[in-house]
Amino acid sequence: MAHNPLLAGLRGRCPNCGEGRLFQGFLTVASECAACGYDLSKADSGDGPAVFVTLIGGAIVAFAALFTEIAIRPPIWVHLLIWLPATLIVCLGLLRPMKGLMLAAQFMNKASQARHDD
Repeated sequence: MAHNPLLAGLRGRCPNCGEGRLFQGFLTVASECAACGYDLSKADSGDGPAVFVTLIGGAIVAFAALFTEIAIRPPIWVHLLIWLPATLIVCLGLLRPMKGLMLAAQFMNKASQARHDD
């Protein structure tokens, strides 16, 4: 059965086989897939996942905070108590799947780092 590399990356699995773990830590990419032996050591997503997490997480939390302000009008300390931890939770929750998704997209498009060997 064929697998989708993007879904595998989103789940933190090897984009090549969909079975092995993509990460050895929270955000540290494994050196190779334990299931198929695919070399993951050169995989680098750069700042892409952080940018998407900032945009998506910021939009979610900002909308929720604005909705809460308009609907309930709580004191500022309630906003701080709710939305600062919510921002942290949303961003940390999105970071690993987004990094896996970016790495899988690189795999699908056979992207590699630009090299200047003169």
